[in-house]
Amino acid sequence: MTNPANEHVMTLDELALYLKVPKSTLYKAVQEGRIPGQKIGKQWRFGKAAIDQWLASQNHKQGEN
Repeated sequence: MTNPANEHVMTLDELALYLKVPKSTLYKAVQEGRIPGQKIGKQWRFGKAAIDQWLASQNHKQGEN
């Protein structure tokens, strides 16, 4: 049985698939603090809700330019 809470947390690999961008691009952006995420030990984790909110804010910023 799967835990529903786990479906809302993504690894770097899963986020790359979700956003359809290379892992190297994501890794650099995360290290620079441009994408919301948390480092747990040596691994990054991303909340889907935080990523969706971040995407919406990025779309809004682009619309202002």
